[in-house]
Amino acid sequence: MDKPLILIVEDEPTIADTIQYALETDGCLTERVTAAFPALERIQGNVPALVILDIGLPDMNGIELCRQIRTFSSVPIIFLTARTDEIDRVVGLEIGGDDYVVKPFSPRELAARVRAILRRTRQSDTAEFPTPFTCIPEKRLIYYYKTPLELSRYEYNLLALLIASPGKVFTRDQLMARAWDEPDASMDRTVDAHIKNLRAKLKQIRPDMDIITTHRGVGYSLKELS
Repeated sequence: MDKPLILIVEDEPTIADTIQYALETDGCLTERVTAAFPALERIQGNVPALVILDIGLPDMNGIELCRQIRTFSSVPIIFLTARTDEIDRVVGLEIGGDDYVVKPFSPRELAARVRAILRRTRQSDTAEFPTPFTCIPEKRLIYYYKTPLELSRYEYNLLALLIASPGKVFTRDQLMARAWDEPDASMDRTVDAHIKNLRAKLKQIRPDMDIITTHRGVGYSLKELS
């Protein structure tokens, strides 16, 4: 099994060193950032398996950062803080945190909590995400292996159509009729160009997979994954 990547968002080097050593000793990969905005950029680019998030960051409160992360990602989050007030713990968990560790903490206990959350996440993934895609139509947003895709208007329309009927072969005319506002004004090769762009974006996330199948002389389908 691949090693899970844990993002450590902590501005105190000594604490970050301790967390990094404990997690890497426990078989994880780690990345470190020291502020909220680099963390947001990192998570939007390629979602880690879990985030350890200090509440007292220099550029944004960790609770507010969690609130922003939850607008686009369900990545598990463990809060790390020196605060002991119950209200802080309650707010952190209510806005989407998965666990809460108070400084000073035991590195072994933190590693154990990380393992427990990752176990639950894997079980949930198996039960709730039988395909690699998650669609949120009201936001016109599609996740591929839990990573949000940056799609143009027609790329979204095409991919959402394919996802809705895995295994079904769509002709170019069918795709144009359903994905374009004015299909008569478009050409067959327009579909090919958008499919090419979609493939490139999907392969950035999973280079080992080609989930869109070309049916020569006919059109395209989305592979059915068992």
